[in-house]
Amino acid sequence: MALDRIPLSEPHLGGNARRYLDECVATNFVSSVGPFVERFEREFAAYVGSKHAVACSSGTAALHVALHVLGVEAGDEVWVQTLTFIASANPILYLGATPVLVDSERRTWNADPGLMAEEIRRRVAVGARLPRVIELVHVLGQPADLGELVPLCAEHGIALLEDAAEALGATVGTNARHVGTIGRVGCFSFNGNKIITSGGGGMIVTDDDALARRAKHLTTQARLPGLAYRHDEVGYNYRLTNTAAALGVAQLERLDEFLQAKQSIAARYDSAFASVENLTPPPRVLWSHATYWLYSVLFDSTQRRDAVLQSLLENGIDARPLWTPLHLMAPYRTAPRLGTGAVAETLAERGLSLPSSVGLPAEQQQRVIDVVLAGASR
Repeated sequence: MALDRIPLSEPHLGGNARRYLDECVATNFVSSVGPFVERFEREFAAYVGSKHAVACSSGTAALHVALHVLGVEAGDEVWVQTLTFIASANPILYLGATPVLVDSERRTWNADPGLMAEEIRRRVAVGARLPRVIELVHVLGQPADLGELVPLCAEHGIALLEDAAEALGATVGTNARHVGTIGRVGCFSFNGNKIITSGGGGMIVTDDDALARRAKHLTTQARLPGLAYRHDEVGYNYRLTNTAAALGVAQLERLDEFLQAKQSIAARYDSAFASVENLTPPPRVLWSHATYWLYSVLFDSTQRRDAVLQSLLENGIDARPLWTPLHLMAPYRTAPRLGTGAVAETLAERGLSLPSSVGLPAEQQQRVIDVVLAGASR
């Protein structure tokens, strides 16, 4: 008898989802105008501790608008790590700016803050041009190290943008500050594989009143108030639909439950793999609280990683290598870099993300563990 397929990360619906969606249908509010959009924005902002939230049609759209309102133009530099999903960097090219690809650090698997701080100080010393924006990605639910960069960016007028698409619920510091609220602007994603989903969608958060107004204006085709169709600049059709927002509200109501489930899944994997010499668990950093959106491990070699991956797939278990570094892909091969990219390449060559769905049953997780342990010991 064939075993059920175990997905990598699938949505966990329920709660008030059907009720809220039925309300959208009953009231005919199914497009980008409707009460659930504003409710989702208001409740999301309150959850993460931000003054404003602006709902968008995707996480990529959120990043595009965020970069736009932060003043990124053709010829500007935006620094972003090379080990990330390509959507982190593509909006930089949409605006004609230059992405500078930053190598990773082994401690968090995120962009190396030392490389960036050193380059900022070097440029300041010689009077060279500084980046318009530093985009820090919180990869796989692990917060990036912003400690040194926050004051440095403030001192030199560099905008700090957080790509928290994979890290909703992750926090830093003893006061448990949510990622996405530390920089000037933060962006989130609600794709179907994220911790909460609206079927597709994203969110911009900021404490800056003017940036929030401009972001909302741009996401609604830059249309001016009134009955006439008048627009004062080129905008985008990036607003979230009321039906998607309704699902987002229902999911947000269960976020604490989902985050606890992710912690439980991570703890069980941790325990199972603790004594495996050729397998390294995901980062553990004292100043941060990760969400383990995708629980990911490192093997001692690419060969072992690939063998375990193949075994998982043959047993009906979805797993994925980590992101291919951007500097190895065609659109970004000629992009300037900070660092050699060697750390990012090592992580990509040896890293593997394991099934991490919020609703992952214990018996399915044990199947994953058994296959990984068998493959890692060969």
